[in-house]
Amino acid sequence: MGSGTHAQAVTSELRQWIAAQRAAGCAAEDIAAAMHASGWAEPVARAALLEAQEPVRDDAAPRAAAALPGPELAAGGNAVELGGRDVPVLMALRNPRVLLFGNLLSDEECDALMAQARPRLARSQTVDNRSGGSEVNAARTSDGMFFERGESELIRRIEQRIAQLLRWPADHGEGLQVLRYRQGAQYRPHYDYFDPAQPGTAAVLQRGGQRLATLIMYLCTPRRGGATIFPDAGLEVAPVKGHAVFFSYDRPSESTRTLHGGAPVEDGEKWVATKWLRERVFN
Repeated sequence: MGSGTHAQAVTSELRQWIAAQRAAGCAAEDIAAAMHASGWAEPVARAALLEAQEPVRDDAAPRAAAALPGPELAAGGNAVELGGRDVPVLMALRNPRVLLFGNLLSDEECDALMAQARPRLARSQTVDNRSGGSEVNAARTSDGMFFERGESELIRRIEQRIAQLLRWPADHGEGLQVLRYRQGAQYRPHYDYFDPAQPGTAAVLQRGGQRLATLIMYLCTPRRGGATIFPDAGLEVAPVKGHAVFFSYDRPSESTRTLHGGAPVEDGEKWVATKWLRERVFN
């Protein structure tokens, strides 16, 4: 991020982050220092502190269901119809909101995604909460890469299917991330939303707002292990090629019970493609 004030604007997300810091009892000088350390120019930081006196949205309040991505399920329905293609709903949980879809991707699509991703794999990174950038984290021992949104016919087709399934615009999603977990690799339990209390969150939110939901698509079936686990719900989702697990979070809070992780792969490999959905256009 540039340090010049001409390149930085005081956004509603930044005001929300400042409000969260004040609610936690942080002094104004400490908040300004954290912003400056994250790349905000000092005049902008101080202007944001003044502007944050205005009312802001309370991120602790839940969003209405209509304001979240998710499928339209008819009463008692066991599948979602997508232009002549039925996607079965194999499992549904209300709290946390978790759905398991069967055969969202074909075997051919799974194989093609892995083939296109393989040459670009590198050690996976996580968001650095201090700066809003990325960092290698011992909690995540996979290899991964990101596709640009709409970068190929295959990606566009899958993104459009996801948009139709979850009733959320394709441009309100991050690019597909493909991950490979070798034997023994895992991702320890974590949340996907951006923590408003972290100093780097304001910078991350500028690219499309808060994350609202996650879709994890399984590209292969390991022989043993590799389940997606939800510790607070006592739920384990087995990775099966072509299936996908979806979960949404109506606020950036532990109360959503969306703590989740990838259990260690015990035999074989696990490949997944993840789609994170945002509040607004992601750029």
